[in-house]
Amino acid sequence: MLNLLLSLASAGLLILCFPRFEIAWLAPFALTPMLVALARERRPLRRFLLGWSAGVVFWFGVCYWIQFVLAFHGGMGDLVGWLVFLLFCAAKAVHMGFFALLAGILMRRWWAIPGVAALWVAVEVTHGPLGFAWLALGNSGVDMGIPMRLAPYTGVYGLSFVFAMMAVAMALAALRRPRVELLWLAPLAALLLLPPLPPAEPGHDTALLVQPNISETERWTFESLERAERRMAALTLESALAHPEQPPSLLIWPEAPAPFYYAEDARLRNYIGTLTRTAHAYLLTGEVSHTPRGAPLNSAVLVSSAGSLVSRYDKVNLVPFGEFVPWPFGWLTSKISTEAGDFAAGKRVVVSSVGAHKIGAFICYESVFPNFVRQFADNGAQVLINISNDGWFGRSAARRQHLSLVRMRAAENRRWILRSTNDGITATIDSAGRVRGSLPAYVEATSYTGFSYIAEKTVYTRFGDWFALLAATIAILCLVGDRVA
Repeated sequence: MLNLLLSLASAGLLILCFPRFEIAWLAPFALTPMLVALARERRPLRRFLLGWSAGVVFWFGVCYWIQFVLAFHGGMGDLVGWLVFLLFCAAKAVHMGFFALLAGILMRRWWAIPGVAALWVAVEVTHGPLGFAWLALGNSGVDMGIPMRLAPYTGVYGLSFVFAMMAVAMALAALRRPRVELLWLAPLAALLLLPPLPPAEPGHDTALLVQPNISETERWTFESLERAERRMAALTLESALAHPEQPPSLLIWPEAPAPFYYAEDARLRNYIGTLTRTAHAYLLTGEVSHTPRGAPLNSAVLVSSAGSLVSRYDKVNLVPFGEFVPWPFGWLTSKISTEAGDFAAGKRVVVSSVGAHKIGAFICYESVFPNFVRQFADNGAQVLINISNDGWFGRSAARRQHLSLVRMRAAENRRWILRSTNDGITATIDSAGRVRGSLPAYVEATSYTGFSYIAEKTVYTRFGDWFALLAATIAILCLVGDRVA
């Protein structure tokens, strides 16, 4: 029972690290109680269950908003929404159960600090490929100046590694292990030798971010859709022309719940063409495209200042239950989007020219994939754009959680990110991951904002998840070492 309480305490501390609580200083200690329990527990099945129990509580506490999305927007109702959400928590908790199973082995050894920390990272990176990713432990450090120096080298997983190392050290101290085993922390002093975060300087170029605040529950008709399109164009043009001293070179519309079909709607193309020609600016907007077979695509199109189509990017990483229904849940529910059929996934990263510069836009949930987002910068994008519709989250902490993910992507690649959302949080993020300005949520508004194009590539941009691969290698070697020793 004590071991179970210790594991659940870690789950609670992890929840407190992230929005809605954001007690970030708990991050280096959050795993400590569970690690003490795992060191005490010799039985493998018990260790797995300790980790799995903590995982259920963690996913329930951090992603509680998923139940609302499923029940309200997914049309499941409260009962089925809770059932599916609890199944989701149980499935995602297997990751932490697997970590606990193996971490208990490594906690017995003098190499526990690097071994357990590497194992944590190796397990953490599997969330994306295995169905659903959200907040890595390192995301809690997005406002920590010194740990964030690691981001452009190791990505978020370097911060996760550091926090896990500190948690193991605290556990070893609580277990009264020899102090020499704590010497593994000495290399952390090298963080002070890394280049500091870039200064908070004003941007050299300007953009206009549009937040239309379109209702998620609107029943669209021909007339209501026309009003929405006309209103967005008028709002954008009025705001763009209000700054003649330095007019925006980029206009950005979000991913929105309205059925915008740029390729198929001549009226919308006319509105956008007139807008871009009058404002002498490029416009990027979310829309629904279709494959040759008619499957919907969640897309972002870029229109030039001459009113012509420059490029289209089709979202590669789709949201489970939002844009497609994963197996085996098809009999139980339908996806949240009202488009007919599951969305098709895009096939490639698209980088587009805006005059002499290049931009890359990723859509909504794709911000959780660091190795994916960095490909835009690696392919030449000098500024990143994130368009999203966070209205599905309701008035939950998911909005701030999503913003923290985007901020980490900016810091990893040393790129400004312009973020336009339907009803919040629309924000400008600089190359250090700092929020340089944001709009209030749930209002129709625009943000005239500065930003800068940056061409230099970080280590993380060039090499991606090399550190996560190194961590997995270290974890395997430590486990093999335990068997051999």
